[in-house]
Formats: sequence, structure tokens, C-alpha cells
Amino acid sequence: MGHAALEQLIVADRSAPAQAENDELPNRQTPFSEPFKQFIPQGWAPYPDELPAALPATAFAPARRAALSEQFRGDRLVIPAGELSVRSNDTDYRFRPHSAFAHLTGLGTDREPGAVLVLEPTDAGHDATLYFKPRAPRTDREFYADARYGEMWVGQRESLAEMQALTGLACEPIDRLTDALAKNAGATRVLIVADADAQLTGQLANQRTALGLADEAAADTALSVALSELRLVKDDFEIEQMRVACDVTADGFEAVVAALPEAVRRGRGERWVEGVFGLHARHAGNAIGYETIAAAGDHANTLHWIRNDGDLAMGDLLLLDAGVELDSLYTADITRTLPVGGRFTPAQRKVYDAVLAAQEAGMAAARPGAKFSDVHAAAIRVIAEHLHDWGLLPVSVEQSLDPEQGGHHRRWMVHGTSHHLGIDVHDCAQARQQNYRDGELRRGMVITVEPGLYFKSTDLLVPEELRGIGVRIEDDVLITEYGCENLSARLPRTAHEVEAWMAPLLSQAERR
Repeated sequence: MGHAALEQLIVADRSAPAQAENDELPNRQTPFSEPFKQFIPQGWAPYPDELPAALPATAFAPARRAALSEQFRGDRLVIPAGELSVRSNDTDYRFRPHSAFAHLTGLGTDREPGAVLVLEPTDAGHDATLYFKPRAPRTDREFYADARYGEMWVGQRESLAEMQALTGLACEPIDRLTDALAKNAGATRVLIVADADAQLTGQLANQRTALGLADEAAADTALSVALSELRLVKDDFEIEQMRVACDVTADGFEAVVAALPEAVRRGRGERWVEGVFGLHARHAGNAIGYETIAAAGDHANTLHWIRNDGDLAMGDLLLLDAGVELDSLYTADITRTLPVGGRFTPAQRKVYDAVLAAQEAGMAAARPGAKFSDVHAAAIRVIAEHLHDWGLLPVSVEQSLDPEQGGHHRRWMVHGTSHHLGIDVHDCAQARQQNYRDGELRRGMVITVEPGLYFKSTDLLVPEELRGIGVRIEDDVLITEYGCENLSARLPRTAHEVEAWMAPLLSQAERR
């Protein structure tokens, strides 16, 4: 097949404006007159001559790319940022780049929809090139008429030189991606992060078919696995970002506590809590790291309660599971269970103290050389022991902990105790089981420790005083040389400390 025909199969012109000059205008857009087209490019200040400073993460990205390069010698690696996703009609969701793209380029926030990082094989390893859509001159129709790329619509975009300064990468216009992917296509294996950009992945599949190449789906998966496992151990930049994310998340939790009286007063208080935390997340970082769980009362017993449409009442517990995602895209993931009125009832404290004891056991197990699964095993044993002591388990602790013949305790804690954390809230999710669940904890890993107990209001096996109580305590810990460091330790954990922390915040709120 000729090169020109191959180009048709590989990549559509990703740089084409949403609407060509002679296309029919959308029904909401007024046609542009010729005098307007002559007038609009005039009288603008020149773009700055000074190039921007490099983004902080870009100092660490070359080592990450080099580690990946070692595993895929001779292969062309394609890591897309991803495309915009439609929310409704012509309205898109806020863009977030694919985590592998962000990790290897250092780009965060909403950069850069449609961009593609290509690692081209060389004798020495790989050369990295970032393909993206640079800004157009103000004389171009794109400047004023293109809602996807136009400066009048989405703001000033980077030039090639500016993007190169930001990332330290060689940069090319996206319309040259076609040639880059077609180069030696029959002789060079091309792998892609298949879930990042469905259109580009489909076009690459067509290329393979047209050239009679073997299906490389398994190799694509191997690339995704490698990219995921590359993040298991955090570098110094990532660790510092996790510290900051935990710290600003603590600010958000404090703001929520101060807002609890207002949340009770207004009704639909879960939404108020969600909104208060979301405000802090957007102000301190890029966004929330995941949908906030603001679960009051029995809603806390629905593990992924994100509807957040319930009331808050004095005497209730509020389970708040939330995290700030920084501009670098690293996120905290913290849960606290808070008495809305500032004081735990005896029944609430009983459950809370049991969960805290389980978390302490999990943290003690989080040390280098231990298995990742040891953290869960330690925490869940304490959970099972408390359930047995309370007369809830129909079997012994040992039988309940037996994976083949037990599991009875899971009625009240069905989830795992830990997951890796970083640029994704459930980071490294494509890692192989032997390197994740069965893997060894190593210095520089960041994981959560988050046991819970959930007694649904409809659970007739539970004493009436415990029904409707749901408690989870979650912290983010860094595996250190000898154990672990609690990165979210600024937020109190014991029931007494929680009450003491809440008291002045609630008092200040009531005086306003």
C-alpha cells in the first residue's frame, strides 16, 4: 500500500478547525463579514518574547521516560493525552489528560486535549516528541471563529517554542503526527496506550491490518501495564506533591467542619458539604481528585455514595471521603467520620474506636518488605475480632478470616483496606497482581489505609443501637525506610482528638 493511502488509515487531520471557511455555519453563529475579517487581526499587542519557565514536573519526566524506554527497545511508543469528552450536545466535560501522558510529559491541569507523545526508537533508546496544536496567527480564521482552538474562545494557546520551554520536549504540530506514525510502519512495531484516545487507537489498528501486521493488542496492554508499574514507587517530586495534596485537603476538611451548622440549617446539607470542599479543591488545586463522598447517617453505609442529596442532622455522623487534586494531578484521598454536632454518642464511639484500632494495625503492617496484602490482613483481623466480641459473627474469628470457608465479616466491611495513590486516586491500577496485591511494599510507595464498619439501618442482625452507623477512617501513608509516614496526620484520628479539633471550628461558625 502506498504512503498516501496509508496516511488515510492512520490519522485523520487532527489539527483541522472545527469548521472550514466555506462550511455551513452552525445555526447559532452569525456569519462573519469581509470587513470584520479584515478588522479583527488589527491592533493587538505582540505575543511575549520571553519563554515560560519549565513546569516543575519536567525535571523528573526524563528519568521516567528513560525507565520506560529500557523496557521497549526498538518499539515506537504512542502515549496520547486523550480527547475531549462530550457531556451534553456541544458541551464537553472539563478535560484531564491521561495519567500516563501527564506522568511522562509533566503537563497537568487541562493540558493538552488531542496532544500525543511519541517515543521514537533510536540506537541509544528513544527520542521523545510532543505533537500538539499550537496557536494560530491572529490573521487565521481560527483565532476568532474556532470554538475548539480559537484564542477568542479558549484563551491564548502556546506556540511550539513555548510548549518546548514548558516541557523540555521537542515539539511538532499535530498535523505532522501522520508522517511520524507512518514512518517505517511495516518495520517498526508501534504500541499505543489503547484506552487514552479511541479514535487514534482505531486508526492504528487499521494501519496494522492494512500492512498485514499481527494484532498487537497484547503488546499494547504490556505498555499500559509498564506505565502503571512505573508509578508504583514515587520519585521525590511525586512525594512532595502528595504532601502538599494532603495538606490542602486538610484545609478543605477544616472548612467543611466550620460549615456544618450552615449545612444543617439549609437542608440538603450533603450538597453543601460537597460544595464547600469543592470550592477549596478548585481554589487550591486543579479539582477534586474524585467525586466527593459526603454521606450523612445511613448514607455512610453505601460505600460509593456520591449523590450527596441528603440532610445533615444534629446527632448524625458525616462520612467525608474527599481529596484535592493539585495542578500536577497528584491527589490526596482522605476519609474522616465526623459527629455533625461535635460529639460522638456512645454507640458511635464504640464503632469508631473499633475502626481506629483496625487502622492502627494496618499502619503498623505498612512497612518495607511486607506484602501489600499484609496491610489488609492486619486491619481486617481487628475488624473480625470486634465483630466476634460483639456477638455478630456466626463463626469464629479464624473461620471468618478463612478465604475459602469464611468471609462472614465482609457483610460489614466488604472493601479492601488499601490501594496505591498518586496521579490517580486508584493509582497503578493496571499493575500485575504479583506487583500489586501480592507485591512487596517498597520505600517510596504511597498507599491508603482505610478500614471501615458499615451497619445498614435495615440490617436486622445488628443491635438496634448500631443500625445506621457507618464509619471509615482513611489516611495516606508513605512507605519509608523503617515503616510508614502518615502524610495526612494533620487531621486528627482518635475520637477525643476529633471532638477537640471540631469544637473551636464549630464555635466560630456559630458566632458568625
